[in-house]
Amino acid sequence: MRTSAVSRGVAALFAGVALAGSVVGCSSVVDGNARTEGAGSPTNGERSVKYNPCTDLSADALRAIKVDPASKDTVTDPPSGPAAWRICQWSSTEGPYLVSVASSTHAQEEVRTNETVTDFQPITIGARSGLTYRDKKDPDKLRCYVSFPSEDGMFNVVVGWRYSERKSMTQAPPCDLAVTHAKGIEPFLPK
Repeated sequence: MRTSAVSRGVAALFAGVALAGSVVGCSSVVDGNARTEGAGSPTNGERSVKYNPCTDLSADALRAIKVDPASKDTVTDPPSGPAAWRICQWSSTEGPYLVSVASSTHAQEEVRTNETVTDFQPITIGARSGLTYRDKKDPDKLRCYVSFPSEDGMFNVVVGWRYSERKSMTQAPPCDLAVTHAKGIEPFLPK
């Protein structure tokens, strides 16, 4: 079973970005994992994300970034209707952490207006201008987020260490890992 705190943190941050973009969502916990209800569904005529990392990433792409394809956990992926966010996560084969990939209709610029995130650092992911940042409500700095633009909005790659393994972060800080995973998955994602 995956660490529910990581799932809740990922869902909460994405819900915060969605709120910055005027999309309201509610969350619940099912089997110890956070589920966002509504944050993936656009309102007021908002457009729907086209690329779905939960179904469109191949097993080869996932193995290329050293995650276990069989460990997929859906954070938010409404089964029908439009969605502003689609997010899935996988267990790393390299350490005790999770890697999430998200696709959104929201623009990367919206991240900077989200008051729940901090520590913005510019980064280049492939040929795309990206940002790393973290959640202000993550005092242990267990998670790091990387966003970069897509034709539809943006992609996010998140690394979240399991709380029980936080001492291991000294060998591989979350932002270093998030950037590595983002650079690895970027060639598999649409422009």
